[in-house]
Amino acid sequence: MFWLIVLIVVVAAVLAYRFRVSLLARLLGQDRSRIDRQLNRRKD
Repeated sequence: MFWLIVLIVVVAAVLAYRFRVSLLARLLGQDRSRIDRQLNRRKD
């Protein structure tokens, strides 16, 4: 039972990371391209 819960949490984390632009755009009410630019900009 414990391993099933761990597996579900890991899968949810991977999906959230893969779809982070869509999720952040929906949560923040911003445009997807704006979120994508901010996440992918160079950090000096």
